[in-house]
Amino acid sequence: MSIAWHEIRDHLMHSSSNLHFQRSFDAVRRAQAALTPFRDPAALLDGLHGTNGDPARKNLILSALVRAAQGDGPASDCALTLLLLALWPGLDAIRRRSIWRRLGTADEVASDVLARTTEAVRSLDLGRVNWIAATVLRNVERDMIRVRQRDMAREHLASGADPDEVADSGESGIGATGYARLNGAVRKLLGDDALLVIRVAIEGFSQAEVAVELGLTEAAARKRYQRAMRRLHDALEEIP
Repeated sequence: MSIAWHEIRDHLMHSSSNLHFQRSFDAVRRAQAALTPFRDPAALLDGLHGTNGDPARKNLILSALVRAAQGDGPASDCALTLLLLALWPGLDAIRRRSIWRRLGTADEVASDVLARTTEAVRSLDLGRVNWIAATVLRNVERDMIRVRQRDMAREHLASGADPDEVADSGESGIGATGYARLNGAVRKLLGDDALLVIRVAIEGFSQAEVAVELGLTEAAARKRYQRAMRRLHDALEEIP
């Protein structure tokens, strides 16, 4: 029997509210100075999900959770659960995009997102990463797309189809090649704001969701999106 995506989150939230989890959280809190201000998991998640917090401070908190998650025992499991909940808006955006790209069934995508996020956290090299949330989310989504492209290539080769047609076969939204062309065209006009515009204006995700993915505050994402859309409008106006 499959478990709905929102039920997985509800289960994680319920698990994070019991006494055993609180004791594990206290152990993590004692070991990680960045977590000291938070008395319980709910306060920590409120701080991470708040729209007015300092992104650099949130990143320090996420770094502390990653260090704890890379340990062992109940404290490690506690930190991993908190990371999954902290990243949930971004993970949900990846899940929806993956379903849109037809990377698998809803259940397959949900399972893959959680498994890859867990692996990404456990193996993350904190010495080579600047922004935790953006790096983990980007790596998870990239790996899911790569695996699907590899599997599609194998299927087409086995069937005798032209491998060059795999990316545009229509089995993954607009196809990898189409997506790359779209991103390239928008990037020429908007630079680093291209992904933000594509996510919101084309794929239909909220500015808050994309802010989490890109490691921005919601206010910063909103300003960048408005500025980029004005630039895009001006560019289109110049076309004869």
